[in-house]
Amino acid sequence: MPVILGIESSCDDTSAAVCVDGEILSNVIANQTIHAAYGGVVPELASRVHQQNIIPAVQQALLNAKVSKNDIDAVAFTRGPGLLGSLLVGVSFAKAFALGKKLPLIEVNHMQAHILAHFIDHPKPDFPFLCLTVSGGHTQIVLVKNYFDMEIVGQTMDDAAGEAMDKTSKILGLPYPGGPLIDKYARLGNPDAFKFPEPNIPDFNFSFSGLKTSILYFIRDEVAADPQFLQKRMNDICASVEKRIVTILLNKLKKAALTYNITNIALAGGVSANTGLRQGLTDLGSQMGWNCFIPQFAYCTDNAAMIAIAGHYKYLNHDFVGQNVAPLARMPFN
Repeated sequence: MPVILGIESSCDDTSAAVCVDGEILSNVIANQTIHAAYGGVVPELASRVHQQNIIPAVQQALLNAKVSKNDIDAVAFTRGPGLLGSLLVGVSFAKAFALGKKLPLIEVNHMQAHILAHFIDHPKPDFPFLCLTVSGGHTQIVLVKNYFDMEIVGQTMDDAAGEAMDKTSKILGLPYPGGPLIDKYARLGNPDAFKFPEPNIPDFNFSFSGLKTSILYFIRDEVAADPQFLQKRMNDICASVEKRIVTILLNKLKKAALTYNITNIALAGGVSANTGLRQGLTDLGSQMGWNCFIPQFAYCTDNAAMIAIAGHYKYLNHDFVGQNVAPLARMPFN
């Protein structure tokens, strides 16, 4: 019955979780509000706040799980990808904790952990399944053959879907973080009010740079014609942008599912918290006869529960690393 302490610090959320025999008993997330004043994450500030939050987050995770540090069997941590300074805080803490308690270390790839978050709760997907993993920095379609064998079959060639939403929110003058606000306003708007282009990208790959440019020029021209355009049509703009991003994602996912003849389909990553994407996958899944798996909101954004559950399976596989391990900002997927 392994007890795994999970540590996540890849960007601006400091998180700690405890997993006992494959069950998540605690998942503590310390958010950073300091970045709102700058319209995005400032890496140096993120690193400093991680240093302030890491020990309280771990202590609270242990308290919530009703375990002591002496009960821990291994420490799992995010090695990458992510902001190097932020990763360094989590990796250093994990190494020091493991060294002090003479525990094994388990490195976890952040993007693979998003996928393995589906094994926290029931129902759990059967292998093989396709996972659409969407975050601020990544957009991928992954063929998941087992816990340790995953293949990226499609990915963005430039910008990620989450980045497209973030940049759109900046164009619209929305405060950071803008993704949740686009989601909120989109629920009140007409998704067919405005038409934005869908790029013609081969295979199962994505591109969102052209969409960002078209949105920028559209807003520029409409505001020039009517300075009150954003105030009048904010809900419709957000709904139309969200619809286009969702259709781009789901059209590629549908193509991949048909090509690989797979009906177990999962969604993961921070953008999987978007209401339109969740509903869009549910609707498409009903149409296609898919078994769809969508994680709870708490396991969509960056969190240590997904690191701990990944660590659980790696522990059972005796997949450990030594104290010489270092963070990797651009950690390879495999």
